[in-house]
Amino acid sequence: MATASQDFSSKRHFHYTQKLADQDDAPQSVAVSRLRSAVLAVLNRARSAHHHHQHPLGLGPRVVGTLFGNRRGHVHLAFQKDPTSRPAFLIELATPISTLVREMASGLVRITLECEKLMNEEEEKKEKKKKSHVRLLEEAVWKTYCNGKKCGFATRRDCGAREWEILKAVEPISMGAGVLPGDESGSDHHPSDGGGGGGGGGGEVMYMRAKFERIVGSRDSEAFYMMNPDSNGAPELSLYLLRV
Repeated sequence: MATASQDFSSKRHFHYTQKLADQDDAPQSVAVSRLRSAVLAVLNRARSAHHHHQHPLGLGPRVVGTLFGNRRGHVHLAFQKDPTSRPAFLIELATPISTLVREMASGLVRITLECEKLMNEEEEKKEKKKKSHVRLLEEAVWKTYCNGKKCGFATRRDCGAREWEILKAVEPISMGAGVLPGDESGSDHHPSDGGGGGGGGGGEVMYMRAKFERIVGSRDSEAFYMMNPDSNGAPELSLYLLRV
């Protein structure tokens, strides 16, 4: 009888101590779970912020392309993620816009932009870390070829007030070409034009706007094909970016 009583007391003591242990473990497991969630949230925010900082104006597989320029000036080419975003790629070509218009009127136009890698292995080793983070769309100077003919150089441009004014003016246009009225003052007061007459300077601005398909071949090659439903599948304008 004493033995049975002792067994019952032992079992009761075991269940009681186990209950206390479970009660002690519960808050600890909740705390660990909350800590894990907090750490993951911080890491995700940091990763998102880093990605946004590295690629604030990243382009997708479909982009909005705009060619524009003063009648007496050079061609400017802008690619935007969408019609309302700042251009992720904006360059000024040495080609007069009147020449490009004639080329497009005569048939298909293929523009190739080439930038150079470092010339020798020693310089490449020294500058590898510095150069590795430069995306193709961020290169500053390009050799330009139009339908196989060399056409000088193209230069990356910042989107100044005048360039942005033009892009905002054609924002509602998904596809088309036309002429924007010039500045009534007729004065060239936009220093961002750099003497190229890129849409400023008081003259009328010619433009062509369309959607482009973007294809990334590698970190050193990209292609943009104008999407024209009336061209039977053949793009009227193609742009190739190459780092060679």
